[in-house]
Amino acid sequence: MAGQWPVSAARRWGAPRRVEGSPGYPVTGLVTIEEIRAAAARLDGAIVTTPLVPFPGVEPRLLIKPECLQPVGSFKLRGAYSAISALPEQARQRGVVAHSSGNHAQAIAYAAALLGVPATVVVPDNAPEAKLGPTRRLGAQIVPCQPTLAARIAATEDLISRYGYTLIPPFDHRDVIAGQGTIGLEIAAQCPDVDLVAVPISGGGLISGIAAAIRATCPGARVIGVEPELAADARDSFRQRERVAWPASATQRTVADALRVEQIGALAFQHILSLVDDVVTVTEDEIRAAMRRTAAQAHLVAEPGGAVAIAACLSGRDLPPAQAPVAVLSGGNVDPAAFAAVLARGSDPPDPPMAERPQ
Repeated sequence: MAGQWPVSAARRWGAPRRVEGSPGYPVTGLVTIEEIRAAAARLDGAIVTTPLVPFPGVEPRLLIKPECLQPVGSFKLRGAYSAISALPEQARQRGVVAHSSGNHAQAIAYAAALLGVPATVVVPDNAPEAKLGPTRRLGAQIVPCQPTLAARIAATEDLISRYGYTLIPPFDHRDVIAGQGTIGLEIAAQCPDVDLVAVPISGGGLISGIAAAIRATCPGARVIGVEPELAADARDSFRQRERVAWPASATQRTVADALRVEQIGALAFQHILSLVDDVVTVTEDEIRAAMRRTAAQAHLVAEPGGAVAIAACLSGRDLPPAQAPVAVLSGGNVDPAAFAAVLARGSDPPDPPMAERPQ
């Protein structure tokens, strides 16, 4: 049968991963459910509690968590506001700095404006204008750099040494991870019987927070990370049980600009090893097809990086059995011309089902 669940993949799935230690990565360092709930209290009124949207024509029913509906178009607002709002007044007055491929920059600018905090963001010089324009309009100062993680970190450290800014990292920070974890709290409340949560991975902050929340509230659910096969450093790190870096020249090949980070964060990696069940990849064609289907069938805009979890669920390849899956649509900040080109590239067969899964 077309789309039949691969027997070899199905056999490897046992019970969902439980919180446990890994060599060199103590569980005591993980963000707690109490930290996530505290972040949720700080975020009250500043973010949208996004709904779970059914994806039409897919069985078992697939639910989408559309973080594209946030005021800045992505989940990043949760972590940015959580971290800035937790700062003492003296640090707020000096200002904050961040480095980002675009979405975190916009989130920092928006959160800082809400809280009256000066903000500077370091961005790669190839970041999409669709993400940089709103950042400028929100009043943040933009500092361009070469499109590598090392260049972003170096430019950020220079600004901190000169001006005394407080760094708000895009993923490897407890308050940022706790803020992203509020997505997991919402999923658990909106779909208590969830048994699979598929999450995009870039630096790892999003999946770290969601996994921490899901493990505490829905311990029977599996959490699966998804990234492009052209930027699969998280998959390699998960398989090898150590952080693996991909060269920037390799990660730049993927259309998913938000997922081009060369290496997941150290704190995020602790969470992934302890709390995440697997990391899978999707192809460039699968990403674009998911963008088209999400627009046509779910009436939601997904940027390439935001569509990878949906792509994995629609293909069903390498995913464990699930009857109540949720895919996180992490963002929708895509250049209009690029989005139009994806939509015009071709049509997909109407309403193909998710891969058939065993009971």
